[in-house]
Amino acid sequence: METNDLTPAESRLWRAFASGTEVDFRTGNPSSGSSAPDPSAPDPDDPARGGTWGPERTVRANVLRSLLLDGPREDGRVAALSLAGARVTGQLDLQYATVDHPVRLRHCHFDEPPRFYGARLRELNLSESVLPGLISHAVRVEGVLRLTRARFRGNVRLAGAEVTGSVYLESARIEATDTEWPALQLNQAVLGADLWAPGLRAAGEVQLNGARVAGTVNLTDAVLEGPGGTAVQAETLAAEADVLMRRADVRGRLELRGARIPGRLDLSHARLANAGDTALRASSCVIGELWLRQGPVVRGALNLRRAQVDVLFLQPEMVPDRVQLNDLTYTSLIPHEPAERRLPMLEKGDGYLPFTYEQLTAAYRRIGDDDAARLVQLAKQRRRRRTLPWYGRLWGHLQDTAVGYGFRPLRGGGWLLSLLAVGSVAYGLHHPPALKPDEAPGFNPVFYTLDLLLPVISFGQENAFSPEGWYQTLSYVLIVTGWILATTVITGLTRTVSRQ
Repeated sequence: METNDLTPAESRLWRAFASGTEVDFRTGNPSSGSSAPDPSAPDPDDPARGGTWGPERTVRANVLRSLLLDGPREDGRVAALSLAGARVTGQLDLQYATVDHPVRLRHCHFDEPPRFYGARLRELNLSESVLPGLISHAVRVEGVLRLTRARFRGNVRLAGAEVTGSVYLESARIEATDTEWPALQLNQAVLGADLWAPGLRAAGEVQLNGARVAGTVNLTDAVLEGPGGTAVQAETLAAEADVLMRRADVRGRLELRGARIPGRLDLSHARLANAGDTALRASSCVIGELWLRQGPVVRGALNLRRAQVDVLFLQPEMVPDRVQLNDLTYTSLIPHEPAERRLPMLEKGDGYLPFTYEQLTAAYRRIGDDDAARLVQLAKQRRRRRTLPWYGRLWGHLQDTAVGYGFRPLRGGGWLLSLLAVGSVAYGLHHPPALKPDEAPGFNPVFYTLDLLLPVISFGQENAFSPEGWYQTLSYVLIVTGWILATTVITGLTRTVSRQ
């Protein structure tokens, strides 16, 4: 490019490029007729007002391209494009270009979305700039990509990007104008460090499908809006450290199916809302620690099917009306809550799922709370009973009433003592006549009642005496009750022993 064609602003930038000197066109916030800045006056340096900036701070995009591809050099200095507070007109098109210089375009206003498709860059910094979008599929950055507090009035496309350092999006604002595309697209991106985006606001879907992040994904305090659809699409995401979404406000589905997160998936204080659909889907995931705590109840379904979690930090207050826990496995469940507080979660699943009860039982047994484990097993049998035909339900009710399916063995002893007392009193007041008076032993109402109640043991009383009338009916009742009680006790105890 001929330097004679450059404007004064462009000439200043051209001279500064060779030595890497920053050019800053910002003027401050002058007040009207006052020596001190007026904080209530509009900020003339706000990039959102960049469309009104004049030629004194306007640079053409093709000038930036010429500098980056064939700009002047100064011996002993590192050339760099470092520009702040400028309006960039035209489209900065660096598709497939290799740029060996840092690119820092901070506090700038772009009339058209820059295009870095397939480019190879040393560093890219667009912090606090205002852009109508960003097209950077398959870009490779040998360093960091900084978009801190940038404002995008269009889609940000970084699918397939390779960044050896971190991607910084803290407090960035993205408003998708093309609803056919996600607001932020990082599908299949490979980051050598972190995706650092606390305070990110995205009006539209954020896509991280298949992304590989060597560090942490930080979305703390983010506001992610995908009303009526998906707010975050991160299937098969692989983060080698944590995924932090503390105090995040997710309005739409949080999709994490198949993700691999060896550290924490931290949703503490988060608001998850997708009423009428799934709010959080973490099925088939492998997660070190999943934290759902100290937040409002999840609005929408919670899907953890086939997930593998080492530590599940789940407060009952956040559990929604619908949960899907099929084949969910976890080593420990915290905080420690009474079984009565955990069991309603299992009732909210899709039908009777024995495995969910076994997982909860194992979690209680690992911490030595055998009473809670037995209560979970009892709830499992009661839940199973509702799936049986009428005769199975009737038998189940008998087992439950008699011995609590074997988990209340003392209850069987209570029934036995009660029936023994009734029979002993009744036959003690009215001795049944002996069948063979000359050969009959002395009548003992207690052992006679035991002979009726116990189906195997015999004390010689039942065969020697024959009650009549109402007392004979009572003997039939005691015999039948004894058989039922003995069968339920044996069935329950067998079940208990098999669980040990």
